[in-house]
Amino acid sequence: MDPRALLDAERAETLARLAALREDYSGVVDASRDTNADDEHDPEGHTIAFERSQTGALVRQAEHHLAEVDAALDRLASGAYGRCEVCGQAIPPGRLQARPTARRCVPHA
Repeated sequence: MDPRALLDAERAETLARLAALREDYSGVVDASRDTNADDEHDPEGHTIAFERSQTGALVRQAEHHLAEVDAALDRLASGAYGRCEVCGQAIPPGRLQARPTARRCVPHA
């Protein structure tokens, strides 16, 4: 598969996931505004705090992945895509297909 097409698809999927997660996060935050702010004594407080924390972590993870995809697109544009940043050897095509943002070959991963 064409690396550009693979990375573009990965970027579009990540942007869609990020938008959905941000919407979920906003919903959790909005729901927490209507509840008792005392999580310790509110039976629902722990659940809302957990959901907010969990969704926030997923948002940060998706943002990090988007940055990795953008960095891979930069490497593609500069001609460095598919080369290990440690040894300079080619990253196996199978690894790039499974993980298109890979920066390193298998021995240096």
